[in-house]
Amino acid sequence: MTTLTVLGVLTGAALAGCGGASPAPAPPPTASTTVDCKGAAPEKPPTMAPGPAGRTPVFERRPTGGGAAGRAAEKVVALTFDADMTADQGPRAASGERFDNPELVALLRRMKVPSTVFMTGRWAEEYPAQAKAIGTDPMFEIANHSYSHYAFSSPCYGLPVVGKAAMAREVERAFSAFRKAGARNVVPYFRFPGGCYDDTALRALAPANVTAVQWDVVSGDAFATDADAVAEQVLDGVRPGSLVVMHCTRSAAPVTEAAVRRIVPELRERGYRFVKVSELMEDRSLSVPPLDPRPIHWISP
Repeated sequence: MTTLTVLGVLTGAALAGCGGASPAPAPPPTASTTVDCKGAAPEKPPTMAPGPAGRTPVFERRPTGGGAAGRAAEKVVALTFDADMTADQGPRAASGERFDNPELVALLRRMKVPSTVFMTGRWAEEYPAQAKAIGTDPMFEIANHSYSHYAFSSPCYGLPVVGKAAMAREVERAFSAFRKAGARNVVPYFRFPGGCYDDTALRALAPANVTAVQWDVVSGDAFATDADAVAEQVLDGVRPGSLVVMHCTRSAAPVTEAAVRRIVPELRERGYRFVKVSELMEDRSLSVPPLDPRPIHWISP
């Protein structure tokens, strides 16, 4: 199992998400699909086949070896942002704590950085207008980060633990919250709260028909106060095909926006192109299992 080793994160309190006003969205697609950054409706996003005994598969980065015409070594990187408000943080939000960062989302739009937001259902309930704005903007895609942001294995940074019988329901409940908020660009990917999982969790999530998405680059933005240190950690860690975990919140990751202002132009100067997780995973020549033949949970318009 791979868990966060650098994030000083999730010490019983969840990190939190993304938001912001969106330009008037185009009408939602008529089929259950995601929308790419050019506004076209592509095929359904790729997923990985189940592991042994039907276990939920785990994706961490695009492999760099082999591949048709060297595609696997292409200089692409996925910036992902966790929107992890926990189920019990309603009183804190009511008292004025902000679990959003619309300035960061606006920056990503201005800089034209396609991104994947791993959102909890509880966050979508707290900020439904922002969830809809993100989930109808073709620059972004929303992935599942559970409903409650409770842990799927223990210990996990002091988070309460979800029982095995409730794990698949946690995923389904989050998808339902996205649907209720009006999000449409929703992909069948799941990120374990805290990055914590075990074999029991992989088996329990099988009915949800999702691909678990981890990362290979930890930004260290959680509770950080030095934007340059966060930027350096990302810039030092990124390789072709990397997947970076970050957060967008005013209260628990206050320097992420400043770090992104440095990360994006420096990686572009190195020749990198930013993609969503769905594009990072889509190369059919990768040394990963074939696409999952089972029905996939889609958010229908």
